[in-house]
Amino acid sequence: MFNLLDPRKNEFMLTGPFRWKGYDWWWHSFTGKNVRTGEERPFFIEFFICNPALARKEPTLGQLPENKARGRRPSYLMVKAGAWGEDGTQLHRFFSLKDVTIRGKAPYSVRAEDCYSSETVLKGSVEITEQEAEEHPEWMCGSGSMRWELLLDKQIAFNVGYGTSPALRFLKAFEMYWHAEGMKTAYTGKVWFNGEEYDVEPESCFGYADKNWGRGFTSPWVWLSSNDLVSNLTGERLMNSAFDIGGGCPKIYFLPLRRKLLSAFCYEGMDYEFNFSKFWTLTRTRFDFRETEEDVFWTVRQETTRAIMETEITCHKKDMLLVNYEAPDGSKRHNQLWNGGNGIGVIRLYEKHPGGPMLVDEVRAGHIGCEYGEYDPL
Repeated sequence: MFNLLDPRKNEFMLTGPFRWKGYDWWWHSFTGKNVRTGEERPFFIEFFICNPALARKEPTLGQLPENKARGRRPSYLMVKAGAWGEDGTQLHRFFSLKDVTIRGKAPYSVRAEDCYSSETVLKGSVEITEQEAEEHPEWMCGSGSMRWELLLDKQIAFNVGYGTSPALRFLKAFEMYWHAEGMKTAYTGKVWFNGEEYDVEPESCFGYADKNWGRGFTSPWVWLSSNDLVSNLTGERLMNSAFDIGGGCPKIYFLPLRRKLLSAFCYEGMDYEFNFSKFWTLTRTRFDFRETEEDVFWTVRQETTRAIMETEITCHKKDMLLVNYEAPDGSKRHNQLWNGGNGIGVIRLYEKHPGGPMLVDEVRAGHIGCEYGEYDPL
């Protein structure tokens, strides 16, 4: 049973050694409609906190040459916001953590000037000129402007269980943790992006919200999720469904668990989970990523003693971004991290029976959040 809302796992997690060498972020993605043209546009907003114990009067940017020379590790709140699409962009606004108010316990909240993130409210703005983006490569972003005022209603969760248990959180055992409090989230409100106004409505936003925290980033890095799902067998829209796939190479006490993914499919209220940490389910995983000049492709096959899920996803490169992060140690090793919100694909779900697997449904998915990145080990 993974569909368990648990705001405690959305708390601020940078305690103990993670205060000096750790990150914590809250990610939000959704679709809005242009008020003037009616065209759809997918957006993302993230609040990313790095190394709070190293806070200085000004945000410390790890990619700034003088900080590299002095061995200063990054420390800041980064508000990342932007849009996918042919003229998409990522925008980064940095704050010193001395100027940030954090409510660490559930329900969490983070506030810095007009930027605010909580379980139910998301507000803020960011504006970067072309000249600023060119003069400050350490900001790791493009140019543009975005402002947002949104309410959130998290409806379906992927609570991954043992990997985020209190004991393993306390021991800081994993390099990267993941919790999806809202793999189906209804957003309501407005976004203003590069001079255009967008309505965000619960029925058409296909929203998502999760968080990651830890001391480093996985490689490979895989994420696939959507709640825009239609049955190919009946033609009916699946109103109480969502799927979520994430992971790649988790590390526990620096020991890599290669080619591992955590996945869940809430199919009209029925839970199908493919979770390597629940060893008694005998979860087996195969996944592949490939790219052509114009597109990227993911294929995932997961199997337990109960079920099989086969996932095939594609996204146009022109609709994606190469998103940028620096790790708490100051390194930037993910330089080819594909990230998009316009993926499409098919999921085939089977249940196992004595006579062999039986197809539960073949599902057509749209508005898929999708990500892949990999770097060479040191």
